[in-house]
Amino acid sequence: MNHNIAVTDDNDFYLDRVPPDGRVGQRRTTVNPPPASLDLPALLRIISHWRWLILGAIALGLLGGIVLTMLTTPVYRSWVTLEVNPPTVEIMDEQSRERASASSSWDFVATQVGLLSSRSIAERAAQDLNLANNKTFVGEGGDASTRLKAATGKVAGGINVIAPKEGQLIKFSYDDTSPQLSAAIANQLADSFINSNLQRRYDASAYARSFLEKQIAKTRADLERSEKQAVAYAQAQGIINTGAADGKAPGDTNSLQGESLVALNRALADAVARRVAAEGAFRQGGAVGATAEVNASAQALRQARAVLEAEYSEKRTLLKPEHPDMLSLKSRIDELNRQVNRETAQASSGRSNTLLADYRSALAAERSLQGQVAGLKGSVLDLRGRSIQYTILQREVDTNRALYDALLQRYKEVGVAGGIGTAPVSVVDRADVPGGPFKPNLLLNLLLGMMAGLLAGLGIAVALEFLYDTVKTRDDVRTKLGLACLGAIPKAGGKDSFIDELKDPKSIVSEAYSAVVASLRFSTEEGLPKTLLVTSTRPTEGKSSSSLALAQNFARRGATVLLIDCDLRKPAFRASSEKVGLTRLLTSEDEEVRKHVLPTQFSDLWLLPSGPLPPNPADLLSSGRFPEILRQFNEHFDIVICDAPPVLGLADSLLLASVAGNVLFVIESGKTRTKAALETLRLLRDTGTNIVGAALTKSSEDMGGYGYKAYGYGALDRKRTEILMIPHEADS
Repeated sequence: MNHNIAVTDDNDFYLDRVPPDGRVGQRRTTVNPPPASLDLPALLRIISHWRWLILGAIALGLLGGIVLTMLTTPVYRSWVTLEVNPPTVEIMDEQSRERASASSSWDFVATQVGLLSSRSIAERAAQDLNLANNKTFVGEGGDASTRLKAATGKVAGGINVIAPKEGQLIKFSYDDTSPQLSAAIANQLADSFINSNLQRRYDASAYARSFLEKQIAKTRADLERSEKQAVAYAQAQGIINTGAADGKAPGDTNSLQGESLVALNRALADAVARRVAAEGAFRQGGAVGATAEVNASAQALRQARAVLEAEYSEKRTLLKPEHPDMLSLKSRIDELNRQVNRETAQASSGRSNTLLADYRSALAAERSLQGQVAGLKGSVLDLRGRSIQYTILQREVDTNRALYDALLQRYKEVGVAGGIGTAPVSVVDRADVPGGPFKPNLLLNLLLGMMAGLLAGLGIAVALEFLYDTVKTRDDVRTKLGLACLGAIPKAGGKDSFIDELKDPKSIVSEAYSAVVASLRFSTEEGLPKTLLVTSTRPTEGKSSSSLALAQNFARRGATVLLIDCDLRKPAFRASSEKVGLTRLLTSEDEEVRKHVLPTQFSDLWLLPSGPLPPNPADLLSSGRFPEILRQFNEHFDIVICDAPPVLGLADSLLLASVAGNVLFVIESGKTRTKAALETLRLLRDTGTNIVGAALTKSSEDMGGYGYKAYGYGALDRKRTEILMIPHEADS
C-alpha cells in the first residue's frame, strides 16, 4: 500500500544549472561578503523587486505636483529688452582698437547687468510708482520708511536679469501676482535704470567741473605770480627780449644786443667782401681797367693817326722823305703820337687813384665794424649770464600757461559731456501685460513630481535593499556566500499543486529540480553523494519541498531513494500511524529499520517519517543510534535524502550534518539575510561536513531571457522547420 505525502512548505520554485567550473560541492573556506556595490544589473533587479514601492512613490510625486499646482498662487511675468551702447574711446592702433572695443564693451554690458539688479534701481522704481502706499503690494502697517523698504525688497526680489552671452541686448523680467502691476513695474524699472544712468553721468560731470574750477583758479594764480616775477627780474636786469619764434624759449638773438650783434656781423661780412673786391681790383684790375679807359679816350686820335700814316705810306712811293709834303705828314703823325701818349698817361693815373681810394675806404669800414662787433660780443655774453634766472622764470611762466590752457580745454569738454547727450541704455521692447500666468506650470510640476517620486522611490528601494542585505540572485550565492549555486527554483504561477508540478516532467519546477539533480552528480569527487542532508538558515525557505522534489527526480531516473524526515520538532511529512518513524528507531535499538519505511505514490521513492514528537530531539540525535540507522539505509537504497530542520537556534541540523557528511544548503531568494546565511555556513563547516552547494528557491530571476519560462518545453516552437530525409534508392 502506497502512502501519499503531504507537503507543508511553499512549493513555488525555479532552478539554476551547474556552474561551468566543475567544482560544485567541493569544500570551501569561509568567504567574507564583499562590500555592497550598485551596478546596472543590480539596479534593474532592485527596480523589479521594489517596483510597487517605486510606482507608489511616483504616484505620490504626481499627486504632490497636482496639489502644489492647485495651492500655488498664479504669478505673471513681464519681459523688457534693453540695448546697451558702450562709450567709445579713440585708439590709433587698429588691433588695439579691436581688443579694447571688445573688452570694454563686454565689461560695460556686465556692469549694466549688475546695476540693473541693484537695490538702488528697485528703490527708485518703488518711489516713482509710489508702491510704499500700495496696500495690495506691501500691506498695511508700519511707517513710510518701513513700507518703502518692504516695497524695495519685493521689487528687487522679482527682477530676473538675463546677461547676454553675445551682443549688447539685456533682457529682464519682473514677476508679480498682478499682470498689470507686473508690466508697470517692469517698464518703470527700465525707465528708472535709464534715468539713473543719466543722473550718474550728470553728477560725475558736476563733480569734475567743480574740481576743474578749483584747479583752474589755483593755476591762474600761479601763472600770474610767475609772470610778475619774470617781468620784475627783466626790468631789474635791463633785459629786453624781442619775442621767441615757434613758441621756444628766448635766446641770445632775441635781445637788443643780440639783434645788434647779428646785424653788425652781417654788415662786417659785407664790408670784408667789399674790401677784398677793392683790393683785388686795385692789385690786379688797375692796368686792365686803365688800358680800356685809355683806348676809349684816344680812339679818335688813333684813327686820325692811322689815316695820316696810310696817306704817308701812299705818297712815299712817289715822294722822297725830304719832300715838304712828306715832312708835313711826318710832323702831323708825330703830333698825334704825342697826343695819344699824353691821353694814355692821364687815363692810367686817374684809374689807379680811384681804385686805391675805394680799397682804403672798404678797409676802414671793415676795421670799424670789427671794433663794434668785439664790443657787442662782450655785452651779449654779459646778457647771457644775467638771462639764466630770467629763462628759469620764463620757463615757469610757460609751464603754468600750458597747464592753464589744458585745464580750460578739459573744463570745456566736461561741460559738453555733462549735457543730456546719448543715453548709454535704451529700451528696445517695453513690457506688455501678460496674457497668462508664468507659474504654476502643471506640466512642469507633474514632471518634477514624477522625477522626485522616482528618485525618492529609487533611493528608498536602494536603502531598503542595502539595509536588508539578503541573498537574491545566483551571483549573490557565489559572491556573498562563496558557494556554488546548483539551481535557482522559480516561483510557479500555475494553479497546480506542488505534487502535480513534480509529476509533470515538463513543468518549470520539475525542470528546475532536474537541473539540480544533474548538478549533484558532479558535486563530489565520487559523483552523486550517497547521503544528502537538506537544510536552511531559517524555517519556510523550501527545504522540505526541495527534499521531496530531489527525491522524486532521483526516483524517476530509476534510483531507489529514501526520504527521511529528520525534523523532530515540526515535521513536514507525516504517516497515517505514529507507530513508525525516526523517533521510534532512535529510542529503540531492537527495531528493524525496514519496517519503518513506507512506500509513496512515486515509484522507487520511500519515506521514513519523523514519528511522534519527542521532548528532547537534540538528545536523541546526539546518540550513536542515528549513524547506525543511516548506515543500514545506505545498504538498501541508492541515495538517502534527509530533510533537516533549520540551523540557526537549533543543534539538530549540526548533529545530522556531522553524520550525513554532505549538505545541500537551501536559500529563499530575497528573504535570507546574508549575515545569517554566513553564520549558518560557519556552523556547518565547523562540523566537518561537505557543503555541496546551494539551491536558491522562490527566485524571480529571469536569467537574461534564458530561464525555464523562456527555454522550457512549453516554450518550444511547434512550427519549427523539420527536414525530411529521403533515402537514396539503389541503382537497379
